[in-house]
Amino acid sequence: MLFRMIRGALFRQKGKMLLIAFTIALGASLATGMLNVMLDVGDKVNQELKTYGANIVVKPKDSSLLSDIYDVGDGEELNAAYLREDELGKLKTIFWAFNIVDFTPFLDTAVTLPDGESVKMVGTWFNHHLDLPTGESLDAGVAGMRSWWDITAGEWLDESDTDALNEIMVGAQLAQQEGWQVGDQVKLTGTHGEADVTVTGIYDAGGDEDNQIFATLDLVQQLTNRENKVASIEVSAITTPDNDLARRAARNPKSLSQRDYETWYCTAYVSAICYQIQEVITGSVASAVRQVAESEGAILDKTQLLMILITALSLVGSALGISNLVTASVMERSQEIGLLKAIGAHDGAITGVVMAEILITALVGGVAGYFMGFGFAQLIGHSVFGAAVEMKPMVIPIVAVLISLVTIAGSMPAIRMVLRLRPAEVLHGGH
Repeated sequence: MLFRMIRGALFRQKGKMLLIAFTIALGASLATGMLNVMLDVGDKVNQELKTYGANIVVKPKDSSLLSDIYDVGDGEELNAAYLREDELGKLKTIFWAFNIVDFTPFLDTAVTLPDGESVKMVGTWFNHHLDLPTGESLDAGVAGMRSWWDITAGEWLDESDTDALNEIMVGAQLAQQEGWQVGDQVKLTGTHGEADVTVTGIYDAGGDEDNQIFATLDLVQQLTNRENKVASIEVSAITTPDNDLARRAARNPKSLSQRDYETWYCTAYVSAICYQIQEVITGSVASAVRQVAESEGAILDKTQLLMILITALSLVGSALGISNLVTASVMERSQEIGLLKAIGAHDGAITGVVMAEILITALVGGVAGYFMGFGFAQLIGHSVFGAAVEMKPMVIPIVAVLISLVTIAGSMPAIRMVLRLRPAEVLHGGH
């Protein structure tokens, strides 16, 4: 009997029920889309920000201490300590190895040009192929870490080229000053030797690098007699925004309780990643580039807040729409409900029938809205981040609970109307 009543009501008012289902589907789709994007946006935003440079810098502990004491940069006189190039692969063996998306070493020196002028020359990796201790392999280097550089002539130096050791890239200002062009031969004199090199690319970095020369790390090591040595390492890592625990750990990890330490160590805070880098790179001190790290956290927090607000507003809108539609449905059926009350039906039974109808409609709308929302999330992912958004299983129960609450909340005015309805008033005179 109950089933026939519900089925009859659904089919008799199929127009309104379809509108209710559509309203719920819209709310569910926005909630699903926003929640999937919000849960996946952290990695996407971090990946986008990685194109603007490193957020961790690793230096030798001794040279970092001297630099802090004398308030100077990494001059050759003070930078008597170095890191080992053969240890760089260990960066991909730490607990958060998969969060390290790129890294590159640097070693600079002063070289003398044919006209007698001294300029800064930086040795680094460009697209260096690295076989890791884990058995994996990757290509790392400055080409990925400085992707915003504008190559005005030529191309990025390719380390896979057999002539890469004798090639250089030159900053735009230095190339203009010296009249160099791509393909020109230049003789460079270092502290421990000379090299005849070819200009393979001219770049515009928009900073001090425009007056510098970039070459392979091997070439600079040869010219300075610093085999297997690097002065610093820049690391680009996907991190979690700092909180109070991360800030306390950054000051002194030993001050944490065992439980807090394990939580901090097993969370991708920038301070935790720095700490783990120091554990595997001998004599190193790793520090966060605060401007980048804090910007990542601020952008991520604001993006997630925006997603939450959109979700909340969409659900409020759905609740209002459901309220209007269900109330209109109850008003149309007032005589039917009054008749049921007149023949002895209790308020609870009538309310249960009405809620069952609405919840069945909500189930249909919610399922349709979930798949619509996931498609919406993919559209956002591809248009904004250029990548698909991963389906998060935890979104399903969250959306189910939210839609249930919104449906119930939107139905409350109609339920109150059912409870207040008096049979004599609605049946008298056909009103």
